Amino acid sequence: MARPHIEVADIFHAHGAAWRKANAGHVSLAQLKAMSAIEHCRTAALGGHVERCQDCAHTRIAYNSCRNRHCPKCQAAAARQWLEDREADLLPVSYYHVVFTVPAAIAQIAFHNKAAVYDLLFKAAAETLTTIAADPKHLGARIGLTAVLHTWGSALTHHPHVHIIVPGGGLSPDESRWIACKNGFFLSVRVLSRLFRRLFLEGLAALHAAGRLVFFGDLAPLSDKGAFAAALAPLRRSEWVVYAKRPFAGPKAVLAYLSRYTHRVAISNSRLLALDDKGVTFKWKDYRIKEGDRTKTMTLNAAEFIRRFLMHVLPNGFHRIRHYGLFASAVRARNIERIRALFPGAETSPPQQTKPDDGAASVDEARKCPCCGGRMIIIDTFDGVRPARPASPPRIRIDTS
Repeated sequence: MARPHIEVADIFHAHGAAWRKANAGHVSLAQLKAMSAIEHCRTAALGGHVERCQDCAHTRIAYNSCRNRHCPKCQAAAARQWLEDREADLLPVSYYHVVFTVPAAIAQIAFHNKAAVYDLLFKAAAETLTTIAADPKHLGARIGLTAVLHTWGSALTHHPHVHIIVPGGGLSPDESRWIACKNGFFLSVRVLSRLFRRLFLEGLAALHAAGRLVFFGDLAPLSDKGAFAAALAPLRRSEWVVYAKRPFAGPKAVLAYLSRYTHRVAISNSRLLALDDKGVTFKWKDYRIKEGDRTKTMTLNAAEFIRRFLMHVLPNGFHRIRHYGLFASAVRARNIERIRALFPGAETSPPQQTKPDDGAASVDEARKCPCCGGRMIIIDTFDGVRPARPASPPRIRIDTS
């Protein structure tokens, strides 16, 4: 497997130490851990194993992965395992993709209150879908959904939004039948947008009243209840973006799509083009362009690239993949079995082999000898000298604006 010519790890190796020193006291422990993990991923520091070909005796050393969820090199394998676990959940129905996005003013508040506001984003989006779907005027059914949080735009800017995969229908209130949505149409995005806006702003006001929000820099005046209410007033009248894509072409397409989205990180190594005196150059997509090639290149100085990358490190313990409604963990297996019983003889298709975003090989390819194509077997393992645990940063005000 060919190694990308530039990796995020290379940027951290070259500029990470200086960046940490320059930003001492303004970096969270989770961000320090992510940097350390990415720097040492698949190096001797984490140990590894020795493999030998059964046919030609070719020998090679393979180092262990860090398994950090923000590491570009580790997510392809994690996505494959997650998909294997989720395959049994697929239903023989059409699936839709819905995206909920918050306005820029909310994203600024979320930047300093990630755990609270991201959690609210999940809950407001899920409640919006389940509430509108349960309304007899729209679908009149109980639905299930899987939500994935992304916090970035293509240029590594802070752009929190949730991608939701939802079957095109749900169980009737008495659970006796499956109610399918109209062909090619799930729910009205206009109706979804209005309810999502109300639920989110109500939740945000509740967080403020409970003292669970903090404000720094230019946002410091929002600590005052009156100023906060005045800042939210225009948002109650503006249009919020809810986007629903056309239905997927069957369960195979759902799996292929999820493999690209569930474990994606802020930027993959394959998008990096250069690391030189000018900084870091990478590919990005300008979605403001309606037609033609959206792909552009951007160069950031190394410090700014690291800052943008690390702003997307999630708080410790925060779950960025969540299931709601019929797919909530406690009742998912029972509900899926009940739904399947309503489609006698229907079978979901086996998962489609997909090419991971960052060039990771399949399990079989990873075990293939590069010389003769034979199978590589592990003949020895060794421990590495694990990097020291990053020290907890001093408890001072963090202002990264």
